[in-house]
Amino acid sequence: MTASTAPVMGAEAVPGGANVLLELKDVHTYYGRIRALQGISIQVRKGEIVTLIGGNGAGKTTTLRTISGLLHPQKGQVIFDGKDVTKVAAHELVRLGIGHSPEGRRIFSRLSVLENLQMGAFTRNAAEAREDLEHVYTLFPRLRERASQNGGSLSGGEQQMLAVGRALMARPRVLLLDEPSLGLSPILVQEIFAIIQRINSEGTTILLVEQNALQALNVAHRGYVIQTGRVVLADDAKRLAQNEDVRRAYLGEI
Repeated sequence: MTASTAPVMGAEAVPGGANVLLELKDVHTYYGRIRALQGISIQVRKGEIVTLIGGNGAGKTTTLRTISGLLHPQKGQVIFDGKDVTKVAAHELVRLGIGHSPEGRRIFSRLSVLENLQMGAFTRNAAEAREDLEHVYTLFPRLRERASQNGGSLSGGEQQMLAVGRALMARPRVLLLDEPSLGLSPILVQEIFAIIQRINSEGTTILLVEQNALQALNVAHRGYVIQTGRVVLADDAKRLAQNEDVRRAYLGEI
């Protein structure tokens, strides 16, 4: 699949209006002089799981970092709930309702599981934080069992649960998940994706970056294929999973 031959679904095929919670409009993001995003435009509607798929270096992680305010685009707009948040600081975006579970987990290894989760609740009052903590423990019972352990002593799967749980402590309206299954056993991958679907069913919109394209397309409503910082294909997740170019490039079929 190449950018020159892959069709991009027309804007009319992605219903917008008041139902769009998150939108990127012609976003160009740079690392120094290197342009990592070259005009990304995507929409995420309330209640959806939308996935971004593509090869290494395609711009998927940069897209999430741009949305969460860790990077700011030199051109284009990030719109959240109808407001331009392109230049808003990352901590303020958390307050507005954007949660981010980053690639590589990025937990605080010397802090306990409980302290890691409490770090994610800096926007909440004490009563809300207690309620959110109980919700996270319900989703991830192993975190309750290991509440006093240092984050660095957890297994890879448990650290991933902790990273997602920490993001949920802010009670986000949209949750950005970057490679949640990376390095996990097949059994844990299934568990993580079941939890992602449960989080979504409880009302949280999700934008998912995932190396396991088949798993991502199985749980997503829609998807975008990104190559060299551009969207080259966008469609319903089921149709993307059946697309011959996608199957060859990202699902391991010849």
